[in-house]
Amino acid sequence: MSEKELRVLTYNIHKGFNTGNRRFVLHQIRDALIAADADLMFLQEMQGEHLRHEKKIADWPVLSQLEFLAENTWPFHAYGKNAIYNAGHHGNAILSKYPFERWENINVSPFTWASRSLLHGVIRLPRMAEVSQLVRNQCDRLPRMAAETVPDSPRHSQHPCRSEVSQLVGNQCDRRHESNQDVHIVCIHFGLIGKERRLQISKLSAHIDSHVPHDAPLIIAGDFNDWLGQADRLFHDHLGLQEIFHVTHGRHARSFPSWLPFLPMDRIYYRGLIPVSCERLSQAPWHTLSDHAPLTASFTL
Repeated sequence: MSEKELRVLTYNIHKGFNTGNRRFVLHQIRDALIAADADLMFLQEMQGEHLRHEKKIADWPVLSQLEFLAENTWPFHAYGKNAIYNAGHHGNAILSKYPFERWENINVSPFTWASRSLLHGVIRLPRMAEVSQLVRNQCDRLPRMAAETVPDSPRHSQHPCRSEVSQLVGNQCDRRHESNQDVHIVCIHFGLIGKERRLQISKLSAHIDSHVPHDAPLIIAGDFNDWLGQADRLFHDHLGLQEIFHVTHGRHARSFPSWLPFLPMDRIYYRGLIPVSCERLSQAPWHTLSDHAPLTASFTL
């Protein structure tokens, strides 16, 4: 994976509606996301179900919003409910071109009336899978090759195939150690109230401490609603995280509102990866879709 960039995008899709909820624009959002072509999509305010909208909106998709956006482009995806109400629910989602090793949705809401969660997944990047398959293929050859006679070989000498497999396994372990192919990814949407947000940041920090190895690559992205930058010190000093726009441009990206962004609400934090580039997507068609502008970033391991 070190020779290929990992491209990520974070976006609050506003349940598929434009600013002010005047138009349902999920179809245009899907087209724009496909054109952006990120490997990982961190999406907030994904509508899991809404019974009234299904009946009233003519172009409401038959599939869930998650399946509709992911179809034919991101074969692996996860959805975690944040808010549940009579008509349905919405939450966070991750769309991925790489398979999940595992994922879970963790409630970080300090109040019963404000449902918030973080969606934590672990993806495995392809190189380790390719090496593992090579080792399995070589191991499958052992019984057949061991039955062949090796002339002038001592009875207990090591079979050449076993030596080859041992070398491959060793290389695999070396690559696992060097490149750490399991990448932890967390999609979040924090609250608007300062006290609530600080408690959620604290819960996120505790979860990272207990569930993510310190040397594992980690990306945390989403709508932090943290225009004052209160999360930065804890994330940097305690978790060793950096925010890619702050590192690259000296300040966080202004992402809200999408038609005239002046508040830095959305972030992409990382550790254990090498930043390559980052961009706020505020040009057409993005400024006519959700009320947030998406952020993109590229990394190598």
